[in-house]
Amino acid sequence: MSFHNLQLIDPLLKALSNEGYTTPTPVQEKSIPVVLQKRDLLACAQTGTGKTASFALPLLQLLYSQKQPPSRQPKVLVLVPTRELALQVSESFAAYGKYLPLKQVVIFGGVSQHNQVRALQQPVDVLIATPGRLLDLISQGYPLVKEIQYLVLDEADRMLDMGFIHDVKKILSRLPLQRQTIFFSATMPPEVQKLSDSLLKQPVKIEITPPATTVDKIQQSIYHTDKPSKPALLLHVLKDFASTSTLVFARTKYGADKIAKSLNKSGINAAAIHGNKSQNARQTALGNFKTGKINVLVATDIAARGIDIDGMGCVINYELPNIPETYVHRIGRTGRAGASGIAISFCDAEEQPYLKDIQKLINKTIPVVRDHPFEAAPGQPVAAPSIPSVPAQKQQHNRKQWKGHSFHSRHKKSGHKNTAL
Repeated sequence: MSFHNLQLIDPLLKALSNEGYTTPTPVQEKSIPVVLQKRDLLACAQTGTGKTASFALPLLQLLYSQKQPPSRQPKVLVLVPTRELALQVSESFAAYGKYLPLKQVVIFGGVSQHNQVRALQQPVDVLIATPGRLLDLISQGYPLVKEIQYLVLDEADRMLDMGFIHDVKKILSRLPLQRQTIFFSATMPPEVQKLSDSLLKQPVKIEITPPATTVDKIQQSIYHTDKPSKPALLLHVLKDFASTSTLVFARTKYGADKIAKSLNKSGINAAAIHGNKSQNARQTALGNFKTGKINVLVATDIAARGIDIDGMGCVINYELPNIPETYVHRIGRTGRAGASGIAISFCDAEEQPYLKDIQKLINKTIPVVRDHPFEAAPGQPVAAPSIPSVPAQKQQHNRKQWKGHSFHSRHKKSGHKNTAL
């Protein structure tokens, strides 16, 4: 299967060729024909499977086929939970629509609205927005959604997790009833299912992998330790990833700053990214991470949405999340589009219930690394007897083996480049 088999027009195929993409991922292969048929779509697919191209490519084609004169009213609305994801989706639309006379604008909070409003005063076909900023502009009298023909809710589960549900419902109440709706979510909890039922009309349902499962090629492991030992354990683990892009998850903004500061004091180039950082600071940190100026990015869950780095080698859960679905989202930052990856989690005594919930959700036990210098002291819970044990030496061997095969070399062998778009 190639993109040529999906009935895409030549300008899109030319843009895909420029980007180096030839083979669609499973979610792209199943979704693109459905969207081109103007059917509502409900897709449950893991993060990193190429969801953006699944809706961006066919929507660009549908817009182009209408051959309507330029309008200041967008026809496509893409709602996303974070500004990082908004920028990522915007970049994808720009890349795929390079050879089409279509315009797209991205709007999000945390920055002045001045430049965004100026951009909206020009003809626009595609509007990519976070719910808060869009609702704010609508309340100011900007008529941004009156002519929407195509609606995309991307990462709907995260929008609900972040408390956007009320803003989303207010926006939906202002949209035309006659429209095509595309609904993407990595997990499908009851609240998301209920929202999709209210929005979609006889949708085609696509489930690439069962909800809340993890990519098989991600090598997962658990380090049991106590809370005070986590900073030293992080330095110990990072020794094996000196030249690897590593994303470290912290539970709080303060914690992310503290971890990044500690790493820099220890000679490891790191930066923190979270909601209290300015937009410029966040983009600078992301840019430095993508170009390799820093190898470690410390992020909170909300800030990490939209981080899509080719060849992300390792994800480290410095603290386990108390919501098990969040674990799936976190480790999905690595092992994208068929690549291998490593996900390491630290677990102290207080986090044992979180680990239990995570393993129940993903329906597998996560191997435990034993005999490391910072293993939990006697008397603390270490692991359930059923959890397999992996010697630390074997873990290090596996990492070195993984590092010996570059991201791009793996994809050359498989016949296609990363399509986690």
